[in-house]
Amino acid sequence: MLSAWLNQLRTLPRDVRDTLFLLLVMAWVLLPQAGRLPLWCSLGAGALLLWRGWLALKAQPLPGRAWLVLLLALTLAATYATHSSFLGRDAGVTLLVVLLALKTLELRARRDAFVIFFLGFFCMLSNFFYSQSLLTAASMLLGLLGLLTALVNAHLPVGKPPLAQSARMAGKMALLGAPVMLVLFVLFPRIGPLWGLPSDALTGRSGLSERMHVGAMAELALDDSVALRIQFDGAAPPQPEMYFRGPVLSSFDGLEWRALRSSLPARHALAADLQVAGEPLGYEVTLEPTRRPWLFVLEAAAQPPELPGYRVTMQPDLQWLASRPLNELVRYRASSHTAFRHGPAQPELGLQDYVDLPPGFNPRTLALAAEIRRDARYAQADAAALVRLALERLRSGGYRYTLEPGVYGRNTADEFWFDRKEGFCEHISSAFVVLMRALDVPARIVTGYQGGERNSVDGFWVVRQSDAHAWAEVWQAGRGWLRVDPTAAVAPGRIGASQRLSAPRGAMAQALGEFSPTLSAQLRATWEAVNNSWNQWVLNYTQGKQLGLLKNLGFASPSWQDLGYLLSGILVLTSLAGGAWTLWERSQHDPWLRLLHKARRRLAHAGIASTPATSPRQLARQVLAAYGARGQALHDWLLALEAQRYAGAPATAPAAPRSQRRQLATLRRQLSRLAWPA
Repeated sequence: MLSAWLNQLRTLPRDVRDTLFLLLVMAWVLLPQAGRLPLWCSLGAGALLLWRGWLALKAQPLPGRAWLVLLLALTLAATYATHSSFLGRDAGVTLLVVLLALKTLELRARRDAFVIFFLGFFCMLSNFFYSQSLLTAASMLLGLLGLLTALVNAHLPVGKPPLAQSARMAGKMALLGAPVMLVLFVLFPRIGPLWGLPSDALTGRSGLSERMHVGAMAELALDDSVALRIQFDGAAPPQPEMYFRGPVLSSFDGLEWRALRSSLPARHALAADLQVAGEPLGYEVTLEPTRRPWLFVLEAAAQPPELPGYRVTMQPDLQWLASRPLNELVRYRASSHTAFRHGPAQPELGLQDYVDLPPGFNPRTLALAAEIRRDARYAQADAAALVRLALERLRSGGYRYTLEPGVYGRNTADEFWFDRKEGFCEHISSAFVVLMRALDVPARIVTGYQGGERNSVDGFWVVRQSDAHAWAEVWQAGRGWLRVDPTAAVAPGRIGASQRLSAPRGAMAQALGEFSPTLSAQLRATWEAVNNSWNQWVLNYTQGKQLGLLKNLGFASPSWQDLGYLLSGILVLTSLAGGAWTLWERSQHDPWLRLLHKARRRLAHAGIASTPATSPRQLARQVLAAYGARGQALHDWLLALEAQRYAGAPATAPAAPRSQRRQLATLRRQLSRLAWPA
């Protein structure tokens, strides 16, 4: 069947074949956008391309201008209804896709094809507004080769050249342009993120949030995408100690946890007062775009992470923030101490913010706290004893860890402690902190990532969105803030490697995993290592790395001007090398044939036509016949040229090459001095 289909394609008229090939390339370029565009746009563009292909196959006339104007008006109205604007990334890409699909219905002449080619190039680039992954780059490289093939094919108007011929020529063009592309990539000044648009800041997926509704993080647990990658300078700490600190949530309104909103004067705000012990652990983090200014570091970092181009500050709650949202992949160095203490050692008025609870919520949890305090054993108990009591209740009270606890109502802590007794890390940590505050123990929620897995191929530790976690911090007199992870009391395997969460796999991945779990894990590790290399060497090639390259080349204090000078110098050297190569290539051609070609060209200007098969002797006869005695000198020169080629010294003689070069030089001088007949 496939061979019959290919044979049918070969018999198609050229214009039909070229149209179908161009439509196929356009479909390939637009396919990655299908999941990001409005549904009507994806379906409409696909329907228009199919309609245009059917018209080409059936040799039907294209729709008239009235139809095109109507379709354009409908799509413009749909675009505005969807995005409420014609400006911005999403609205612009929608319009671009619609215009490209509509333009195919005007594909009548080569001029229309060129418009489609360049719209296709713009659509191809628009894919990088949403993803710069290796898979996207590879698919767009195929799209680029397809567009170049169609473009080359459009410049071969005679006959029916095979598409394979155009594809080979397009491939050669791409290979010839690759060195130029590489030089520009390495040396062209990095001004800023190419694909980030200001409107993106409000629309991107950020992973964690500065707010926490019970149930929100369960969706993150089913997201298996990479959040960050870590490369430790030495041995990595144990997985149960890998807590990457993110937003700290201290204010609770009964329904939602948020960052601290203190009602106290600013002078009572708590200081970080971070004190570390032991040797620092150095590492490098590659953070995926978050659209947030958060820098995730292993608890706890006393020194600012090294992030070129950003100003980094530490908040009093130990969260590190960059000076602007991270809209692109970034890489930064940090050092942390796993042994540390922070916060005030003695009671302060600012701690009142961390025992406040909203009135009218969780009455049974408040009653439980009052009952505990009435117990003589805990009436004057310190924070450590009360934490032990709560953790023991979690361990022995029949509580269960699950990603599907159902929808919680108004009193989430009451439902967890007394009714459902099951939940995700946010249910557990929220209920734990509410109980601690009800016991008059300062407490707050910390969100971030816990654990990770080591990639056996490249040695990087991979932290996924499914590693998103929430834990608690309680304040204890004399020790400050202490990390308490109540989830570990409910499900010890969740902290570390034994029971890491993973997203549901597709049918293919599940079948491969059942066939060979080891092979499946190895393939996944290899693919992620390749993606990581792409991130490290391509996406994260920043201005700092450019200037570092110049330092390695000997520039003392490199700048943009130095980059420009170096780029200009390389371009000049490349041009000179290209000219030298052209001269060398010309010198490799037969000098005798070049001399004969020059004589033929001058004879053609004098009115004596010839073909490549015409010999010098035949040309000499034509000169005598046309000009008589006036052409005698030219006649003799042509006979001498023929004699040099066919009656000279044998090529095997020792001095033959040198003698032939001298003779050709003499003939070349004589040709330049000949008096040509008018």
